[in-house]
Amino acid sequence: MKRILIAFSLFVFCLAQTTHAQTFRTIKGWSDDVNNRLESFLNSTIVMKERKVAVFDCDGTTFGQVPHYLADEALYQYADDVLKTRSDKASKEKLDILDRMVKNGNNVGKVYVEDRIHFLAGLTPEQIETIGYDCYRKSYKGKFYPEMKELIANLKEYDFEVWILTASPELLYQKFVAEELGLSTINILGAKCVIEGGKTTGEIIPPIPQDDGKAHTIETFIKARPLIVGGNSRGDMDMLNESFGLQIVVNPDDKTVRGPEDGPMNGHTVKSYWEKEGALIVKCNDVADPKMDFHTTKWKIRQNRPNPK
Repeated sequence: MKRILIAFSLFVFCLAQTTHAQTFRTIKGWSDDVNNRLESFLNSTIVMKERKVAVFDCDGTTFGQVPHYLADEALYQYADDVLKTRSDKASKEKLDILDRMVKNGNNVGKVYVEDRIHFLAGLTPEQIETIGYDCYRKSYKGKFYPEMKELIANLKEYDFEVWILTASPELLYQKFVAEELGLSTINILGAKCVIEGGKTTGEIIPPIPQDDGKAHTIETFIKARPLIVGGNSRGDMDMLNESFGLQIVVNPDDKTVRGPEDGPMNGHTVKSYWEKEGALIVKCNDVADPKMDFHTTKWKIRQNRPNPK
């Protein structure tokens, strides 16, 4: 009789754990329609035995990018606060790289993204991590979208692996993103470089998670086709198309009509394209804090468009 009671207790315990791990929790701030669609999809994955993978873009998808990308603010902040106080050759070379980036102006372009890595070259991984973390605490604390944090919490309950992809330097983002989203730093993938003798180099390890490079990063490093992919911009199109389940698009632009260079998005705004494709469109509040001064503004880097909810 005692053995039966023990066995029954274990069964009830395991059942309770399973039920808890597969219970959807309503995401405050999103409509009933969005929540119902998410819950229905997640419940459909309960019986799956293979890896369940969800992949999300970072800036603008998991946290705010208004008025500037954190990757830019971290670099320009470091230049103003540290490099401009020095006169050594290495510091002058880094400031020259920033001047080149400013003249380039296209802070979502491949050359600009690579120059972020070149700017940080010579620093230790720990130094870069600190630059990113300090910038986050100073200028971006509180800008992670609560809805996305709740979504990621739901995904964990349904036994999903959650990965974050960013075109920004990986070492710059890993600590604060992992901390805010409750993930391992291993699951934060960005632009990588070779590390030699304890210091970073300007040698970039492809693919860079930018445009089609995001799709290649999934194949190269995650090695599984995701059930869920989330993004916010034209640059996430290739990555979103890697999903064989649900596509989630956060604050998509509905003003700029894309051209022939944007392939299948030609003639559409980002929003109208993904509406046509049946993606789940969601809103998160992303506006500038008028009390916050940004170094990036002073360097005259273009500002991102606000998305008030």
